[in-house]
Amino acid sequence: MPLEWIGYQDAARLISLDQVCYSLGRVVYRIHGGINAMTGNQSFIDVNAIIASYGRHPHPHLFSQSYTPPLSNHALFRRDQSLCLYCGEQFPNALLSRDHVKPLSQGGHDAWSNVVTACKRCNNYKAGRTPEQAGMQLLAIPFTPTHAEYVYLQGRKILADQMNFLLAHFPRNSLLRKRAEQGQLLTA
Repeated sequence: MPLEWIGYQDAARLISLDQVCYSLGRVVYRIHGGINAMTGNQSFIDVNAIIASYGRHPHPHLFSQSYTPPLSNHALFRRDQSLCLYCGEQFPNALLSRDHVKPLSQGGHDAWSNVVTACKRCNNYKAGRTPEQAGMQLLAIPFTPTHAEYVYLQGRKILADQMNFLLAHFPRNSLLRKRAEQGQLLTA
């Protein structure tokens, strides 16, 4: 199960502490150590793109069926491909905002299933109204990502072997799976 992104330093620490049960993917880092006085050989640690560690995650609730990933604009904008889901145009993140489909003022919640990416112009026009009240059409239905999809949304440069590993943990009917299989890259 993909848990989280870690830096090569943390991965090297897990390897040196013998806490890795297996590694997958290509070697992405080779960390060189000291030189052995007797053999003259330099030590090194190879860090693969994917490592599986022993033990339990300190926060196992993150992987239960009822877990909902934390909502952030960064992940939301990536989920919606930096598209305004009202006008359909793509914008840089600085020109995007989080829109509540059912406004907070009307009892809506700040939850994945009630928020979409909107350009600031459309969000200001919609104001505290629902899309129907504002005469606007929503171009896609908001959804809550699974934990594996959330790990994907948090990634920056995802290597091919890491992407294949993540895809194996996406639901079969996942919109993010379909986009990735079609080669549509995440923006921002």
